[in-house]
Amino acid sequence: MLHPLKKAALAGFALIVTSACSEAPVPDRFAIADPGPIPQTEQRPGNPESGYRTVVNRGYVSCGIPYAAFAASNALGEPRHRLPGREGRNADLPYMFNSTVNPDGVELVVSNCLTCHASEFNGEWVVGLGNPFLDFTGDPAVTAEMFGAFVEDGPAATAWAKWADRIGVIAPYMVTDTAGPNPAPNLTMVLMAHRDPQTLAWHDEPLLEPPPRDPLPTKVPPWWRMQHKAAMFHHGGGRGDHVRFMMMKSLVCTDDLTEAREIDAWFTDVRAYIASLEPPEYPYPVDQDLAEAGERVFERTCSACHGTYGEDRSYPNLVIDLETIGTDPAYAQQAVAAERFVRWFNRSFYGDGAEAKPALGYMAPPLDGVWATAPYLHNGSVPTIAALLDSSQRPTYWRLRQEPREYDQDALGWRFDPLEHGKDGAPDAREAKWIYDTTREGYGNGGHTFGDDLSDQERRALLEYLKRL
Repeated sequence: MLHPLKKAALAGFALIVTSACSEAPVPDRFAIADPGPIPQTEQRPGNPESGYRTVVNRGYVSCGIPYAAFAASNALGEPRHRLPGREGRNADLPYMFNSTVNPDGVELVVSNCLTCHASEFNGEWVVGLGNPFLDFTGDPAVTAEMFGAFVEDGPAATAWAKWADRIGVIAPYMVTDTAGPNPAPNLTMVLMAHRDPQTLAWHDEPLLEPPPRDPLPTKVPPWWRMQHKAAMFHHGGGRGDHVRFMMMKSLVCTDDLTEAREIDAWFTDVRAYIASLEPPEYPYPVDQDLAEAGERVFERTCSACHGTYGEDRSYPNLVIDLETIGTDPAYAQQAVAAERFVRWFNRSFYGDGAEAKPALGYMAPPLDGVWATAPYLHNGSVPTIAALLDSSQRPTYWRLRQEPREYDQDALGWRFDPLEHGKDGAPDAREAKWIYDTTREGYGNGGHTFGDDLSDQERRALLEYLKRL
């Protein structure tokens, strides 16, 4: 089995991309959307079964670690989770990696989507569920250099050098100081900064001003929401052809349009697979009478933004403006000010049929399986749904319990410890990185106070109803 510390280090370089945004608001009316409803776009059809095989077997990220070096470094351990359908070498790799062979005949270990889009719940591996315990506080460039010690000369050394050089360039932009938040948007921006939008050619020196080095915190939404959402990202960006956004994980290695077109063909199936996913069923008992009462509270209080569920379900695809939602504005403000990155995307191969187009607000997401997706808000600043529905219960400083990880069936979220101090009060850096400090820029836990006017009984009923979604 892969040691947890080594697994955390590998996760640092296995993450590669998901969205696009940057700095203070200078809205461009051609690139930025107004808050409000997002129109649906018909998506290209694909084969879900083929899409799953691509996710767990194919080398859609085409540069990585020579397999011989990966094995020699002892990074190869008994996989903790053996996903169905893993073929050949993939069956023996950790779930976040796939095997591929480059044009020089070098077998490589490359990252896949499940680095961020798979997580364990109640002993079961859930593909499509974001992992709130991932740790991106380590420097992936250090890990990349470590593998170099196990690389032989020749084509393997050339393959390793390409990958390690790319990691060295992007690493400073993907290191968080808090474990749990995901730096993917920042990583996307720095990759754009180093690529020609027309040819996708890589440039060692940036062609655009890179993003800030301190990533704003974001949480990974569950994949199964994509069958309902018209836009992919928290700020309402990622519109049109979703394939073009989903395939951007490969951008760290995709150096020409020929390769991009090949990956695009694969990812019509990947999008179909993602859109076919359903949330897991709540694995614990549900008080059905209380849930029925909670459904009435939900329809009165929540459905206008989050939609309705059941046979006649509906989802409005609304971006709620910052004044109304009141949640930490930094991420949305950064997104609408990212003119150089929004324009890069829209005039690139990826923008053919798709638009970045963020808004100054946040999408009210569909709530299928919401009970499994703690912590909450776009930045993961609220540990449980109970605290989300009662803002007086939100801790300023808190830490998820690591071992054992326990799910709170009453509050709906992972058990956590509220703290009296931020990172400065921790005994060492290893402890400090797990402290979520809501006083820091982008980490605020305010807003979404719509549940504050409910009675305690109404909140209990609403929590019970959410277990059924």
